[in-house]
Amino acid sequence: MTTDRIVSISAAPYDGYGFPEVLDSLASCGAKHVEPAFIVGYTGAFDESAFTPAQARQYVAWLAGAGVKCHAFSSHIDLGREDAVEVFKGRMDFAAALGARVINTNAAARAWSGRFFRNIEPLVRHAEQLGMVIGLENPGDGSDNLINTAADGIALLDRLGHPNLRLNYDAANTVSHRPVGKPGGVIPAEDALLAMPYCGHVHIKDARVTPDGYFFTPLGAGDIGCDRIVRAVAKTDLALSVEIPLRLHRGPDARPVRRPEPVPRAEIESVVRAALAFVERHLHDAAE
Repeated sequence: MTTDRIVSISAAPYDGYGFPEVLDSLASCGAKHVEPAFIVGYTGAFDESAFTPAQARQYVAWLAGAGVKCHAFSSHIDLGREDAVEVFKGRMDFAAALGARVINTNAAARAWSGRFFRNIEPLVRHAEQLGMVIGLENPGDGSDNLINTAADGIALLDRLGHPNLRLNYDAANTVSHRPVGKPGGVIPAEDALLAMPYCGHVHIKDARVTPDGYFFTPLGAGDIGCDRIVRAVAKTDLALSVEIPLRLHRGPDARPVRRPEPVPRAEIESVVRAALAFVERHLHDAAE
């Protein structure tokens, strides 16, 4: 167990805010690390022009000015895409320029598995050159993915056998992706504990399950069991990010539904401060 664990806050709840304001807000909440979020469906539209060297230099200046660091970076694509190698290498370079040592993404739709296995080799070699880990994250949309559950992810990593390829497990994705009581369903916290030895990073977020869908909540207010997951992380050297996409929820079909307007900054900051306190409390309690 490490005593100087990196705890990041994802920029996802700040969807609709400029990055300088995100950093100003996080600094005011006491956060030391940010995980920039470029996730289709979770955040506003963007294209590859967001990841140029000039943009990277601007982000580095913003980070330095705010006194906030970047350890993890979320930039999810399907690595089975035909253009995945070119696109994801560019995003890896951008993340590395910001200081990130983990870049989180999806694996691939099972239908694209052949291209995934061709694409992953040059990508892990590039990660090795950059000194980065690619964190493969389990999705939440209910589709058939190479990583539907922890067992899938473990089997995939065992097959590939590369130290720069790990899991970035997110139990609040599992709750909508493979719900308990449905075919292939698993208990999210139990699945997270199964995944933990294969993780290079962990996402912590909570969600409430209702007949109308899946609604993201402050940590501890949902149905995920985040206390168990944070306590398990405490027994490892893993870094974690709190990722609470307050601007959206998932419908009963697990598809994301994004509100038309950004969440008020005061509301986000209340959730961020509570999340930092939640994580600190459970990390501390698990260490005793």
